[in-house]
Formats: sequence, structure tokens, C-alpha cells
Amino acid sequence: MNTARPRNARKGMVSIRKETVYLLIALALASLTTAGTAQECLSGSEIDAATAKSLTAAAGRYFDMSAQGDIAGLKANAVAEVAANFGGIERAVVNQRAQFAQGQPSETRMFLLDATSSQSTWQRADFYCGIYNSPDRVGISIPNLPPGRYAMTIAEVSGKEPLTLTMLLQDAGNGNWKLAGYYVRLSSLGGHDGRWFLTKSREYKDKGQAHNAWFYYLTAWDLLAPVDFMSTPTLDKMSDEMQAARPPDLPSAEVPLLLSAGGKTFKVTDLSALPVNGELYVRAQYDTPNAANPALASVDNVAVVKALLAKYPEMREAFGGAIARAADSAGHSYGTVTPMKDLK
Repeated sequence: MNTARPRNARKGMVSIRKETVYLLIALALASLTTAGTAQECLSGSEIDAATAKSLTAAAGRYFDMSAQGDIAGLKANAVAEVAANFGGIERAVVNQRAQFAQGQPSETRMFLLDATSSQSTWQRADFYCGIYNSPDRVGISIPNLPPGRYAMTIAEVSGKEPLTLTMLLQDAGNGNWKLAGYYVRLSSLGGHDGRWFLTKSREYKDKGQAHNAWFYYLTAWDLLAPVDFMSTPTLDKMSDEMQAARPPDLPSAEVPLLLSAGGKTFKVTDLSALPVNGELYVRAQYDTPNAANPALASVDNVAVVKALLAKYPEMREAFGGAIARAADSAGHSYGTVTPMKDLK
């Protein structure tokens, strides 16, 4: 069973998270680790009443803090490792406060995770929740997890811009649950949910539009999966399907996509997709000798986008616009965002 994001999917992955925060706790603790072994997971009615009550209270309190923009309160209730690296969570709260304020979660799922059977950090702690072969089983796989008792809560927020807030909580004793991880993901894009994007990806695949299909598969995954380290039968099936549809020519730094325009050859090192004003845009990042010159980079960005669309004209159908990002070896970058209607 897969318990993480689809293999190799990070190359070209879709950035639809709006500051999704990856802050797993204790990334550099004990040098000796315990190999990944299945740990105990309880969910729903399996969780005793007292624990369920304290978890519900903690999840509700931290959600309310998020809706109020109470960054100081969240930080004060975080474990030390997370509090010391709080910038990502702060950006997520600031950026998503309006979505949090849409109302209380329509549903909150809870999983109690027992990783106390080791005295050293787990190299990978695997939790299997529910009956293994049942359609509602859930797998959770967390790397570098210190021994302890944890919980994962997934709050689904309805509204104009629905999202999920997933929190990893650590049991500090006496019903006190400390914030140990914080992950925000959109549940829809442009009014379309993950199932819609999955249907469209299959349509593009059937039409032989491999790149459109790939990026729509990735978008569907990000809209349907609350976190990358959670697995369900539906996500497992989609993972297998999307990996089979992965284009063989996705560019990389080692094997760039060469685009010619205006007497120049541009080395595109990454193709991805991300949301812009509720639409999905395709993005091409390419190497350039000097990205610190805005005038030159702007001209080259236009040339790269037009060359990309000339090579893959089907992208005009799938994306609301295109982004070109010039990057040089000195760390400079310059991006241009253009709606598709303006790209003649």
C-alpha cells in the first residue's frame, strides 16, 4: 500500500496549496533511528470518550486561532521544534485567514496515533487505520517521528473557497495537545473539485494530450489528498493511474527542454502548474545567463512562453495562462504572468 505522495510526482507537482506547511517535528533528533514498523491507529468510535473530547477541544481551539489570525497563540501552543521554525505556519494563517473565517468546519476527522513502542526516533512510523482491505481504510506514514502519542485531525471547511486544515498534534499529558504540524490545502480551484480535475485528466489522456493530463492529475491529487503522507484506496488507485500517464519528456536540470525563439535556445528545467486568480496556469522555468536585467528577462519570458505554446498548442485549451520564470546561477529570478487570451 502506498503511504506517501505518488512516486516521482514531485517533479512538476502543482503548487495549489497557498503556503501549505511541511513542518514535521524533530527533523534532527537522535542519531539512532528505528525502522518503519506499523504502529497503532484508532479512529472514530475506537477513540475513548475522554481522549476524543480533549482532541475535539484542541482542534477547535487551534482552528479558531487560525480564523482570528492568532499567530502568537498558535506558536505558544506548538512543540519546541515547530515553534522554532514557525514562519511557514505564520504565512499560511495570514494567507488563509479569510477562508478559515468562512465558518466552522463542516466535518473534522480524527486519528489517534500511538508511536510509544520505541525509545528512539522512528525512521518512518507507519499507521494503518481501519480494516486493511476495507474501502475506508487510511494509511499514515510519518518520517523521523520521535516516540510519543499523536493525533491527526482533518477539518473540512466549506464556503466559496473550501479547504482542509490538517493538524498533527502531540500528547503533552493531562489532555494537553501541542501543535506538531500544520497543513493547509485548497479543496477546489475555480469552482472545480478534485474529482472534476480527475475526469478532465482522463479526457486529456484519451485525446493524447499527455502534459495536460499530467498536470490535471497532479491538481486532482492535491485537491483530494489532505496531506502527502496519507493514503486511502482512492488515492492509491489514482496514484497508479497517474504514474502510468506520466510524460517521459518532463524537463529537468539534467535533461532540459530546449526551446528556440528569436535566434536563441532556451533551456527549460522545470514545467509545473499553479493557480492564478482561480485558474490553472502552466509555468516554465528556464536558465538564463542574467535574470537580474528585467528588460531582457521580460523579452525572453515572452519568447519562451510563445515557443512553449508552439510546441504544445493543446496547452491553450487546458490552462488559463502561462508563466515564464528566468533564473540564473547567481540566484536571481524574474517571472512574467500572462493570461492565455493575451498570448496570440
